[in-house]
Amino acid sequence: MSQHRHTALRRSALVAIPAVAALLLAGCSGSGSGDETGGGDGAAEFSFTFATSNNLESPYESLAKAYMAEHPEVKITTNPTPNDKYGETIRTQLQAGNASDVIQTTPGSGDARGLIPLAEAGFLEPLGETAQGLVPAGSESIFEIDGETYGQPMDFTIAAVVASMGTAGQNGIDEWPTTESDLLDACGALAADGKSLLVLAGAAGPNAGLTAQGISATRVYAEDPDWNQQRADGETTFAESDGWQATLQEIIDLNDAGCFQPGVEGAGFDAITNGLAQGTSVGSFIPSGSAVEIAAAAPPEVDFKIQPFPAADGGDPYILASSNYTISINAASEKKEPAAEFVEWLATSEAQELYYEKSGLLPISEYQSLDLSETIYSPIVELLADGAYTTLPNNVWPNPSVYEALQVGVQGLLTGQKTIDQVLQDMDAAWEG
Repeated sequence: MSQHRHTALRRSALVAIPAVAALLLAGCSGSGSGDETGGGDGAAEFSFTFATSNNLESPYESLAKAYMAEHPEVKITTNPTPNDKYGETIRTQLQAGNASDVIQTTPGSGDARGLIPLAEAGFLEPLGETAQGLVPAGSESIFEIDGETYGQPMDFTIAAVVASMGTAGQNGIDEWPTTESDLLDACGALAADGKSLLVLAGAAGPNAGLTAQGISATRVYAEDPDWNQQRADGETTFAESDGWQATLQEIIDLNDAGCFQPGVEGAGFDAITNGLAQGTSVGSFIPSGSAVEIAAAAPPEVDFKIQPFPAADGGDPYILASSNYTISINAASEKKEPAAEFVEWLATSEAQELYYEKSGLLPISEYQSLDLSETIYSPIVELLADGAYTTLPNNVWPNPSVYEALQVGVQGLLTGQKTIDQVLQDMDAAWEG
């Protein structure tokens, strides 16, 4: 996937990601209220809403503060919103006409905050050449409508397993499992000691859905990278797919083998933070930048690495990687000019460096050129170089209901209230709906 270059970043600052960041589990975290710093006389004032997963300061909060410090005549009111209800909340606000001027969105159509359906409904303002220049080549369809760009990408996120190799080593696991049988063996050894290989926020739909998508990389998309297009063309369905059957069966098998922590079905996002920081779990399906914040709360020996989930025995590793967070402007905003200036600033070297220092996510503008061999990304460098990845599936699914059906379905598998066939039939019905 090539990249339209817009700004050059100081690579050393981006590669040496410090252990200071807000947790990015399936969204982003925030501090809770607008900050008066740099508000000046309010000559330019606008609001900014983004998703949160805890009460730590979000990268977006940090960006707003930095912008106000640089532009003392500007006041930005920040509105952190809980991630598990963010999509529903932002759509309700847009429909009611009381949404913020600047909002966090996601590419495509498959998430409740997906920018394509929001733009089609007339809720988003077209952006300029800067945003268009940051769109990865080949991904225009999940950022643009009729040549107009409606979301400025902020990241290149790896959706694999964030694993503490320090915790693994302390528990006799010297290398990350590369086969399914090795993975299940590791699960059994850890479970016998009251620990888990993986920690899953089963009660949080976004994490349940992301986990299933991460597993689908090897069970579905490694074999059929164009599976989503086949589904769109009516050549297959979720229910007919051996790969999706295997993906959901894997979740059941992992749960039965003790790979998840006890009480997984009722766990929230805090289970992930606590489990990885305290060493009771080794890894979790969370966005790659999450390792940075968690490391700040954990002992220095945690040694987080981004690891591919093992393929079925005999298969090759494959991951999900794409831009997962975008910034959009409310079409009904009365503060479009200062809002647009802020969004434009987000593409500068200064803002990009700050965002990636705080989030730990790869920079959308220069990720292909970075030397990642000595970073948390070192285990997947060759996969990126070989193109052994595909975009997050829900980014290209036709509507948010498909991903919602997957999230609810995974939760149902964990509680025993759903069967695999029921989940896949629900996803097919949502696709057609």
